Amino acid sequence: MKTALQTVFRAATDPGQEPAHAQRMPRPLQMPLGALQSLSLLAARVFLAQAFFLSGLTKIRDWGTTLALFENEYAVPLLPPNVAAVLGTGAELVLPLLLLLGLGGRFAAAGLFILNIVAVVSLMDIAPAALQQHQFWGALLFGLWMWGPGRLSLDRLFFNRSA
Repeated sequence: MKTALQTVFRAATDPGQEPAHAQRMPRPLQMPLGALQSLSLLAARVFLAQAFFLSGLTKIRDWGTTLALFENEYAVPLLPPNVAAVLGTGAELVLPLLLLLGLGGRFAAAGLFILNIVAVVSLMDIAPAALQQHQFWGALLFGLWMWGPGRLSLDRLFFNRSA
């Protein structure tokens, strides 16, 4: 007799196997819920891409202020301020585009997740509302990393794998 854990493990390791919850879902609900999931993942990608990309644009508009912030306000561990500024700004400009397109979606989500954590850790004093916003972003990024960018992505188009 199979345990639930064995069924879940087999479904996770065998790409041809449907997840256990999909096998029990009534067929008329599978298509609408799949479409809703795809739209939800796309909405999360658009929301997060906009937030991080606009932050990157703000940094490159006034590079002097950005360098001053990394030297005085942000205490990024293990990196000199100018290197942290270039890497952080570059990540905020490139990774959101990948996430938006769903190209390397899990990679982009993981990179932005790490960037988000570093941002929270490096700020010396963070307002509770800002912390809550970073936590929300982190939860969405974690979900995108776990489930991938969804059916409405270039990953799905190019690699034809289930999302």
